[in-house]
Amino acid sequence: MDAFFASVEQRDNPDLRGKPVAVGGSAARGVVAAASYEARKFGVRSAMPSITAKRKCPELIFVPPRFDAYRAVSQQIHAIFAEHTPLIEPLSLDEAYLDVTDNLQGIPVATTIAEMIRAKIKAETGLTASAGVSYNKFLAKLASGQNKPDGLFVITPKQGPAFVEALPVRKFHGVGPATADKMARLGIETGADLRAQSLAFLEEKFGKAGPYYYWIARGIDERPVRADRERKSVGAEDTFASDLFDLESARKELAPLVGKVWRYCEERSIQGRTVTLKVKFADFQQIT
Repeated sequence: MDAFFASVEQRDNPDLRGKPVAVGGSAARGVVAAASYEARKFGVRSAMPSITAKRKCPELIFVPPRFDAYRAVSQQIHAIFAEHTPLIEPLSLDEAYLDVTDNLQGIPVATTIAEMIRAKIKAETGLTASAGVSYNKFLAKLASGQNKPDGLFVITPKQGPAFVEALPVRKFHGVGPATADKMARLGIETGADLRAQSLAFLEEKFGKAGPYYYWIARGIDERPVRADRERKSVGAEDTFASDLFDLESARKELAPLVGKVWRYCEERSIQGRTVTLKVKFADFQQIT
């Protein structure tokens, strides 16, 4: 979906249409959860501190998130997906992989299915979606961002390797900022640079992720679309208006977060092995 949270807000409140909108808290400690395309023109991005976003775009309108509304739209979208295939692997409320190899309507061309899905989403929700069509998950994910907003992009098997070669590794799904910086220090800036490295070298430098990088540099990704993908973690967090300096204050604020995670696990009869505490400082440095 295109700028999902912000687009829902603009759809539901006509006064926000055509204006730079950020979903999130406007307080000094707030963070942007989503930004409309009008806001993105000023450099506003999700996960950006609200104070930075306001500096980049003084006219920015902050709207508190309404997750119930976003979940309702997400259910509509997933119902449309399910008309075509049961093989749906959600990545978030607004994004999913679909395997349409053997689709329910027997449509022979994946691009046709993508066009149908986008049209029905627009008709039923009033929102736009962008689609990436390709022969594996890595390339479909890359393709989905090529013609945003309201776009469609296709990468065929013949085009795949060349498309990857020309792309900066920073744009690769699965290569975060820290990994991209490490690759840059090793002289790896593009897909072509990555492809030039041996499997042994990438395993030595990047461990278990090495083989993944080796194969995606060649446009190869054998991961299946998994409709039953297991959830790996459950979390809760909060941002505080003023700093917590002593252990007792921190412990007091931690209790409701622990309670929230515990209730989620208890209601679903799930268990975990590892507890991780994340702490973010006023300068946005983060430790675990």
